[in-house]
Amino acid sequence: MIADAIPLDRLRRALVIKLRHHGDVLLTAPVFSTLKRAAPQCEIDALVYADTLPMLTDHPAIAQLHGIGRDWKRRGLLGQAAAEWALLAQLRARGYDLIIHLTEHRRGAWMTRLLQPQWAVAPAVRGRGGLWQRSFTHFTAQPLNARRHTVERHLDALRRIGLQASAADKQVVLVPGRAAEERVAALMAQHGLGQGSYVHMHPTSRWLFKCWPAAKFAALANRLAEAGMKIVLTAAPDEKEKSFIRDMLPALGGATLDLSGQLSLKELAAIAARARLFVGVDSAPMHIAAAMGTPVIALFGPSGELEWGPWNVAHRVVCSDRHPCRPCGIDGCGGGKVSECLETLSVDSVHAACAELLAA
Repeated sequence: MIADAIPLDRLRRALVIKLRHHGDVLLTAPVFSTLKRAAPQCEIDALVYADTLPMLTDHPAIAQLHGIGRDWKRRGLLGQAAAEWALLAQLRARGYDLIIHLTEHRRGAWMTRLLQPQWAVAPAVRGRGGLWQRSFTHFTAQPLNARRHTVERHLDALRRIGLQASAADKQVVLVPGRAAEERVAALMAQHGLGQGSYVHMHPTSRWLFKCWPAAKFAALANRLAEAGMKIVLTAAPDEKEKSFIRDMLPALGGATLDLSGQLSLKELAAIAARARLFVGVDSAPMHIAAAMGTPVIALFGPSGELEWGPWNVAHRVVCSDRHPCRPCGIDGCGGGKVSECLETLSVDSVHAACAELLAA
């Protein structure tokens, strides 16, 4: 037990803050499970960006979800102030004993000071001034040389206050919900696709420098189709991602169902849950598929698979062994939005990884 562990039996309410993108938010799920198991009397809330709320809705350990609109800044000064004040009033009314802030976002510091919990945990951030230091009671160490999975780094906040996660706690929980499952069941029945009868392929990311070329994805889809697999193709409704899919379509055979831009995040989870295999890049849909327990093929380029790879699921990571510079964390080589370490990955190498998992 660490010297300044907090008394878990005294916790009534806790707030977990994660202001990042969809995949990052999904990977916080074990924090809620772990804390609820250790302090079952505690009501645990989440504060995230509003568009990422579906990643946590219906999580059995979460009492309330609170969202910050990314569009609040476009409401004008008075509109933004009104939205911020309403949120603060909601959070104050909850009376939190503990706040767990999982990023370096400065909003977490001033919000913690305004909410005045007895205990508050945040990352130790080099160079941050007194406001940051005085806002929290506990800080998680940030080693410079440690490449650890994001789930484990999230759980460090609990380790810092004396709480260890079990293997069961570390499972990422995502609940599609009845409406999503029913719509997907009807959609799959309409196209004659049963449980485990197709490969779910999501080739895109909001950051296209993380993507494998469209022509290679199309070639992979055709090879899988030739081996008797149906392909269900998905993408976000973003115009750049839909354009990527349009580039693929002319080269695809008839065994492909294109659902790009047509699904909610919850429906995407339901699609992944029914698939025999998921194939994609470092993106939220890859994490969603892993959370649903579907075997995953993940293509990695500039981002790090040790930090962001598929979690707690059968998987293969395909990445270049010809580029010692990766993972560089840069948006394409030289910031040019094209990543050579992905561009040079062969269809053969990705297909071989698919064949391994399909045969397992």
